Amino acid sequence: MFRKLIITTLSLAVSLLPITGLTQDNAWRPRLASLSPTDACEALSGLKIPASAIGLRTSGATISSAELISASARDNINGEFCKVIGNIHPVTYSAPDIEFEVNLPSNWNGKSLQFGGGGFNGRLVTGLGQYAKQPTPEDTPLARGYVTLGSDSGHKARLPGFDGSFLLYEEALRNYGHEQIKKTHDVAMHLLEARYGTNSQYNYFIGGSQGGHEAFDAVQRYPDDYHGAVAGYPAHNVVMLHLSANNYARALLANGGNSWISPAKVQNYVAAIYSTCDDLDRAEDGIISNVGACLEATEDFRSLSPNNPARCDGGQDIGDSCLSDVQIQALNEMDKPYDLGFSVFADDESTTVFPKWTPFEGSTFFDGGFPNLGADGPTSALQYGPGDATPRYAIAQDLTLDTMNDFDPAKYAGRIGRLMDQLSANSVNIDRFRDNGGKLIYFHGNVDDFIPVYSSIQYWERLNKRYSAETLGNFVKFYTVPGMGHVTGVFNARISSLDYLEAWVERGQAPDELLAVDENSATAGRTRPVCHYPAWPRYNGRGDVNSAESFTCVEQ
Repeated sequence: MFRKLIITTLSLAVSLLPITGLTQDNAWRPRLASLSPTDACEALSGLKIPASAIGLRTSGATISSAELISASARDNINGEFCKVIGNIHPVTYSAPDIEFEVNLPSNWNGKSLQFGGGGFNGRLVTGLGQYAKQPTPEDTPLARGYVTLGSDSGHKARLPGFDGSFLLYEEALRNYGHEQIKKTHDVAMHLLEARYGTNSQYNYFIGGSQGGHEAFDAVQRYPDDYHGAVAGYPAHNVVMLHLSANNYARALLANGGNSWISPAKVQNYVAAIYSTCDDLDRAEDGIISNVGACLEATEDFRSLSPNNPARCDGGQDIGDSCLSDVQIQALNEMDKPYDLGFSVFADDESTTVFPKWTPFEGSTFFDGGFPNLGADGPTSALQYGPGDATPRYAIAQDLTLDTMNDFDPAKYAGRIGRLMDQLSANSVNIDRFRDNGGKLIYFHGNVDDFIPVYSSIQYWERLNKRYSAETLGNFVKFYTVPGMGHVTGVFNARISSLDYLEAWVERGQAPDELLAVDENSATAGRTRPVCHYPAWPRYNGRGDVNSAESFTCVEQ
């Protein structure tokens, strides 16, 4: 009874304190921090966090559960920790809560790691597992002593895939766009300081795809909150990405559906690309590393002449072994930059030309599929999902719109500009992050079929226009990974990116080349150097072709 009274009193005290009080030597801090892990965790249950503790507008937050998970609990690989789940409440009545999870380890290392989501989010990111593209044998960040955190980004997905219905609600749209990152971070810092009685020494963010976008948001929008970030294959220019996806899907639906390329055709076509390009890096290993040479070697694949080795005789569709002229035209459409056709900003802070995809460079799923072409037809293709959802729900906000035939972006120029500001993370003004000593590592797979690598390259080129090479190299590193797709790829790369980030931020050891390990079952354990763009790994001509030591990063 006495213990419960102490815990209840401490919970009430914590709930009444504004965030500024968390940095002072208040009496409750050493008392709560000195409790046993069980009692300290229990004290957080039912905690109400005031809106003043969160840096963006909310109605505060409530802890729905706080449970101490023992190190011996079934299926627990993270050691002993306090699992805290709660909700951040919206300002507008129609918006959903942001559900979050914060995990507070008993063996805290003084640091935090925020996990990014994926796609349109809508599912709670727990922070209990590994970060994006972490090697499987490694301990999770939570097991290493990190406070870990994540959220559902402010809505629940009603359907699998790209359920964009939440985009109809302004606050939910803003939360997904970027605000949930700051709100979740601030709640986590409140809980962390309450539990341990001290501030976090280092705060990091790691995510891939939409989570990579969110890592960019952390750097661009909230530079005072993070010491470092890793962004894998980031969907940072997401509005333009989805407009380009709409154009991509239209290309496959053209000519009455005759432009559609079946999975069987795709498999044969991709095999022809690899046959042409695989050995251009001096190693026949199923990976295309020398992309520049491959683009030259596949020039004939673009033509409608008999010289095209993938073209059907006469240009007509005569089977799975070749492509018709209209199918080749669809690939050429994907291979061109997508130009919105009008400017939505007075300056060029956010580009309105989205770079090309990679249909002539070996872009493929590991199992032989092609850039997002579904087996059941065009509407099952991955690019159809975002290419339909964002124009329908976010831009036009018209559920009856035929986005493949009747959508004209020019009609919505003003709306698209506002959405770029709310949803995209495309600013190259990261002065404050640099001035704070922040470090950013980002990487992208060369055969990513959902977010083209050229999106990350375009951002890198824009950074190079703003900062000198020496200045930029002091706080941003960008890498490309041959053979890596969006989810797996012919080289299913795993990179210990948190280790590289820690070394850079905490010990001043800037990364040069990274090391990637392949986790595909057939080639598990082979390694490659991950080269700083624009370099790529070339086989030395001798040594084990499955070892990174047999490759050298070159720029030729």
